[in-house]
Formats: sequence, C-alpha cells, structure tokens
Amino acid sequence: MIQRAMGSIRVNRYSIVSTEEDGHKVSALGSVNGHSRNGKGHAPRRKHRNRFVKKNGQCNVYFANLSNKSQRYMADIFTTCVDTRWRYMLMIFSATFLVSWLFFGFLFWCIAFFHGDLNAPAVGGGPSLLKPCIMHVNSFLGAFLFSVETQTTIGYGFRCVTEECPLAIMAVVVQSIVGCVIDSFMIGTIMAKMARPKKRAQTLLFSHHAVISVRDGKLCLMWRVGNLRRSHIVEAHVRAQLIKPYMTEEGEYLPLDQRDLNVGYDVGLDRIFLVSPIIIVHEIDEESPLYGIGKEELETENFEIVVILEGMVEATAMTTQARSSYLASEILWGHRFEPVVFEEKNHYKVDYSRFHKTYEVAGTPCCSARELQESKMTILPSPPPPSAFCYENELALVSQDEDEDDDEVGVVLGGSTKEEGGVIQMMDFGSHLDLERLQATLPLDTISYRRESAI
Repeated sequence: MIQRAMGSIRVNRYSIVSTEEDGHKVSALGSVNGHSRNGKGHAPRRKHRNRFVKKNGQCNVYFANLSNKSQRYMADIFTTCVDTRWRYMLMIFSATFLVSWLFFGFLFWCIAFFHGDLNAPAVGGGPSLLKPCIMHVNSFLGAFLFSVETQTTIGYGFRCVTEECPLAIMAVVVQSIVGCVIDSFMIGTIMAKMARPKKRAQTLLFSHHAVISVRDGKLCLMWRVGNLRRSHIVEAHVRAQLIKPYMTEEGEYLPLDQRDLNVGYDVGLDRIFLVSPIIIVHEIDEESPLYGIGKEELETENFEIVVILEGMVEATAMTTQARSSYLASEILWGHRFEPVVFEEKNHYKVDYSRFHKTYEVAGTPCCSARELQESKMTILPSPPPPSAFCYENELALVSQDEDEDDDEVGVVLGGSTKEEGGVIQMMDFGSHLDLERLQATLPLDTISYRRESAI
C-alpha cells in the first residue's frame, strides 16, 4: 500500500539522499518502476534540457552578432574595467602608465632637441652660454626618467624644468593632470572591484534538490537556503520563476517563458531573517504553474525553476544576489528536508552536514494538486495524535541524548516527567526495527520533547 502510494521501493523506513548522484537515482526510480519487465514503457522519456541558470548562479547565455560591441563597451569604460578579470585589468593599467611615461618622455626629448640642449658643450670644456629647458636631460633615457619623476611626484632634485621654455612648463602641467586622472580611475576601479558584492553570493547556499511534499494539508514545493557567514544579509528576500517552452494561442513559440512562483509575496513570507537555514515554501494552488503536475507528469516534464536570493551585505550596504536552479529531474516527490537546527544548552546548533539531505515521507499522494482538490482528499488526520512520532522527533531525541551523554544513546521509554516523579530509562537505538517497537510502546500524552521546538 505504501509502496503504491510512493511509487518507489522503500528499503528502510527513511531513505536518505546524501549526494546529488543519489538524488538523481531517487528521482529516476519512478521512471524505472513505470516500465514492465518486458521493457515496454508507460511514459515518454524526459527530453534533455540545457540549464538557463547554472547551479553556481551563472547564466548559461551566449551573445552573438552584436553590432558595435566594442564601441558600446568603450562608451561605458568604467563598468567594462570593473567586469573584466583581474589579470586583464592590471595589464591595461600597467600599459596605460607605460604609454603615458613614454609619450611625455618623447615630448620632453623633442623640446630639448629643438632647443639645442642635446648638443655637446663647446670645444675646450668651456661653459655653455645656452640655458637648457630641462636640466641634466641629455638623451631620451634622461627625458624618460624625468617623465616618470614628474608623473609619480618622486622628485629626486637632480632633473628639473627651467623658466627658459614655457612649452616645457606646460608639458609638466599637462602630465601632472593626466597622471592624477589615471591614478583616480585606477584606484576607483580597483576599489569598486574589491567591494563588489558578487563574491558574497559564494557564501549563500542553496540545497542540491527541491522537494514536493505535504505541508499543512497542501502540496508544496520547497527548497532550502542558508548563510555560511555570521554577518547578516539585510532585507533578504527570495523569489522564484518557472522557465519552460510555451506555445501561445496564436501559434507563437516562446522557448523561455517565465512565470512567477508565489513564495508568500502577498503576505510577506518572501522576506526572511536568514540567520539559520530556512526552507522556502511555494504552495501549489490554482495560480501555481505546477497545479496540474503530479508525480508521473513530473518525470516527463521539461522545465527549470530559477530561485533567487537578494539582500544587502551588512558590511558594505551593497545589494547582492545569489542564484541557482532546479530541473524537473532535481525535484524529489514525497521527500522532506532533514532538520539542521538543534537546541543546545546555551545556543542553537546548525549542522550543515544535513543541509542537502532529504528523507522519504510515506503517504504523500502521487496525484497533482488539481486532482487532489477535485477529489477533496484528506491528506493528514485531523487532529494529529498528541505524540505523533516522525523523523524530526527521532533526530531531536538522538541529538539530545548525544549532548547529555556521549557514551549512551537512548530514548524515554515510559512514565511521566521528572516533576511528576517518574523514572527515565534509556535503551539503545540499534536499528529501525527498534524504532518501530519503541513507537508502539510510547504513551500518547505524557512525553514532551524539549528540543522539538527548534525543529
């Protein structure tokens, strides 16, 4: 009965998906089970789809046949320099400085040449009656050194311009202005490139898979986001879009039709306080593009869900954006995320080793939300039993016992709390069979789990 409802074979009570490869295997179970032994399939195979947005957030888009591309990029030279790679930017600035030094060095050499400063002194070693424009500049190398000293304001005091040539004075003034402009542009570009919040997205984490399961009696699409730094993302908010080919009523083909997925924008649930990992929930209702998609349809669908997390970096107040995407093959039907937040004695612990892990939930309907609404099926019992034992409770109890006693791992067998004078006994979790036996022996209303609230 459970296997028929889940559409896959469950070996253990909870099937953990720990890696992306295992996730693909789990998502492919439905298509494998949909084939008979003679090899005849009941559903068409999913067409391979190129990602529009890669897992690391890069957009898989190539621009071709752009007219006047160089002119357009040069018109916004500052943004071009900021977007270029570090090695190219350093090469550009080094070449700019070298060209300016050579240009003004050649200009000073020409001024000295036409003024006659490069001629040899009079025969007999007598003093020259001609006052030079630039002192101690007798060759192109001397003119180049004077250009470098002028633009970098080194000022060794050996070479200097005199009042003999107004043209040389004007050249010194122009070179000083050009040097200031180049320095300002270089410093501004480097600062903008270093303070760019693009790298902040490297410490914002998305789960490898998205899941579809029941939450509060409704089918929901869920994925998990996390922040690996202690510094917060101010005004963090999330949004999602479904991208798939679409044919209009007039026959126009749209290869990348984008439709919004509501993640609580109308009630403010899209704005999150990202201190610990949070599960983002999209309720599959009548307005959702996933409303008519069930488990079998998901195995053949060809769409991509792009998820975006935006906010301001606390240190720089600059807006950053982290992106990821999920193909239809990366959405696990009938799974939930393992809990990662546990309450300790004086703080809350986030276990990122469980961030990408999911477990299979029995009883998840395989039909679409539309069919579920039309049939008016009841997914969860109402009200649930007071001591409904689920996987989250098991993790909370195991985490509690590990913190209190590293040598003994146990669980409460029976009786009342300490205030009621009961005695707490422990037993070892050996296997899932022990959990089944334990679940049958637990009382319904006498146990309160101190750490379940963190989950």
